[in-house]
Amino acid sequence: MNDQTRVEPIRGTRGSNDPGPRNLPVDLQNPDILLPPDTDNGSLPNLKFPFALAHNRLEDGGWAREVTVRDFPASKSMAGVNMRLGPGVVRELHWHKEAEWAYILDGTARLTVVDPDGNVSIDDLTTGDMWLVPAGIPHAIQGMEDGTEFLLVFDDGNFSENETLLITEYLAHTPLSVLAKNFGVSSDHFANIPKSEKYIFRLPVPQPLDVVRGQLPNSPPPHPYVLLASKIEPERYSGGTVKTVDSRVFPMTTLSALIIEIEPGGMREMHWHPDADEWQYYVQGEARMTIFDATNKARTFDYRAGDVGFVPKTLGHYIENTGEDPVRVINVFNSRICSDVSLNQWMALTPPDLIRGHLGLDETVMKALRRTSQPVVR
Repeated sequence: MNDQTRVEPIRGTRGSNDPGPRNLPVDLQNPDILLPPDTDNGSLPNLKFPFALAHNRLEDGGWAREVTVRDFPASKSMAGVNMRLGPGVVRELHWHKEAEWAYILDGTARLTVVDPDGNVSIDDLTTGDMWLVPAGIPHAIQGMEDGTEFLLVFDDGNFSENETLLITEYLAHTPLSVLAKNFGVSSDHFANIPKSEKYIFRLPVPQPLDVVRGQLPNSPPPHPYVLLASKIEPERYSGGTVKTVDSRVFPMTTLSALIIEIEPGGMREMHWHPDADEWQYYVQGEARMTIFDATNKARTFDYRAGDVGFVPKTLGHYIENTGEDPVRVINVFNSRICSDVSLNQWMALTPPDLIRGHLGLDETVMKALRRTSQPVVR
């Protein structure tokens, strides 16, 4: 596609020009949908949805937008939220019906969690750090001096950020007489409670962590809700890096993740995940992915920063860097352990005569298989 101002759905004698009307910028961002590879076949659902098309909820000092099954029907097992909080801005005290996995994209944030035993966990997190708050556990998030932007992933595609359980709404919808009895004070002390949610609102940047911790009676819980993943070194391969974060390094987590960087010209090898769907968030760069399913079904998509991808469990796929900059992508799985089956490794560990009999490969390919049976980014 050399003409960056116009692309036509023509390959050889197949297809024809499109005189319009058409949305050319979208066509240029999705060349493998307008002009799919010959290897694409059959029907697969849309496995791409950009956060740029998600409704943005603007609040006092921050914003939030979500990609759920309502916008992205294929993503039944997980939903995502992209949120920004300015300096001191709070995502109010709340809890969820779903587990919340988080990754800090930019800036610093303070996470406050109280567990059922009355233990308090307060932590300051920076870019690349993570947390996992289980369903039903109350927590709050606050931007520090430079504010923060983060990605949230929930373990149910039907989740909605607009339907969380909020402390302001809980009190607003409880009779004053009940509040008075619950707290052991007269009802007039609740005259100023908000009549509706705060959700995101401004407060001063909080005091230093040691000062705030010193004001509270209980020690942090025995199983911390955070992981300083920014301090974990990724594994290096010939075509990039992979950082694996699952319950083996983060015992609290019920979702796992791969933080992948793919160098220009590199590729996350062909593989599939046997026991978990894959929810992707593209942080940087441009990439291509083909998803393969049974009965000759395959479909190719193009992704760039801000896009969400989804791969149902057991479906074959790869991620190829198609741009001039490194690709950074966060892959989240609704599973405690990251696992995948590598096509290269499977073939390399199968008796050679069996592979030749299936595919008619020559010795050059067989030797290449043996050389490349381990790396996942090449």
